[in-house]
Amino acid sequence: MLGRFIRGQERRRATRDTNRVVRPFEWGAEFVAGHLNGDDPRHIFARHTRDVMLRSEDFFAAPEVSDYELTLDRLTWTSGVRTPSAENNMARARFFPEPMTRSPNPRGPSSSSRPRRAVVVLPQWNADAESHVALCRVFNRFGIAALRLTLPYHEERRPPELERADYLVCSNVGRTLQSVRQAVLDARAGVAWLKNRGYERIGIVGTSIGSCTAFLAFAHDADIKAGVFNHVSGYFADVVWHGISTRHVRAGLEGSLTLEELREAWLPISPMPFAGRLLKMPPRPLRFIAARHDLTFPADLSREVIARVKSLGVPLDESWLPCGHYTSGERPWVYLDGWKIVSFMRKHL
Repeated sequence: MLGRFIRGQERRRATRDTNRVVRPFEWGAEFVAGHLNGDDPRHIFARHTRDVMLRSEDFFAAPEVSDYELTLDRLTWTSGVRTPSAENNMARARFFPEPMTRSPNPRGPSSSSRPRRAVVVLPQWNADAESHVALCRVFNRFGIAALRLTLPYHEERRPPELERADYLVCSNVGRTLQSVRQAVLDARAGVAWLKNRGYERIGIVGTSIGSCTAFLAFAHDADIKAGVFNHVSGYFADVVWHGISTRHVRAGLEGSLTLEELREAWLPISPMPFAGRLLKMPPRPLRFIAARHDLTFPADLSREVIARVKSLGVPLDESWLPCGHYTSGERPWVYLDGWKIVSFMRKHL
């Protein structure tokens, strides 16, 4: 009965916004290929997928950033991916430094002897400016700094023609690839900035699409020492195709290509094919959090990627919430979710 009630709540939450737009299908090959030369878009994307899967460390390579600027608690820098939207090309984050503790020895260090710890936090799709701020402050209470990223096309990065962050996940295949890659590179740039400020143990936390991008960063960046991925799925296309929050995106895609074709095109931004990379890197603790009544990241998709990672022999902490996608952000579930995130990072950073 509780499950039926929660699923009803999830459906109501998913239809609450009235500004979801069904945009026309576009291949958007110009977002992944410099020169089109009249090639068939299917061939362009097949080649792009093949090249990325062979050299994903180049596709997701950390950008060289020379213009970090911290003003009060706001960090900006030029994003490693240049997009057609000038606003979106400036990466942004909000910094929550850990409180300094006094040393009994005035000549000694100003903080405890344990390594300085920080977490990069990636919110969900269409998050507002206050999303995950409370989580960052909880990290601070336990002596952990937090860098809360603004995802591409969100908040100040959103161009004037958009009401929502539609370009991050959309029926333009190439633009979605570019946008998610940009989110991964921005996350890695955030990790590099924290490392340069003297943080020795850096973790990453992502929720929903933030979970996907955080995992891609985790799988390509050994400087990230622990990860919590909040709402998980193996294939980007399957979430868009089956999730109730992306029905308008599917409506723009359906009829122009099949789920199998979309899954192949979006393979470079899907966690599943990169799970094996974890075996090539030093062992690091990671936790997958999923929700039993999730209709946005359907629970069967979560079980599939959890089973895949476990089958590889990767040590994985698995945790299930007794709620759904939207309801995980509401009381009382938000407290349980937050505890599962913060307690894991406290233990492993």
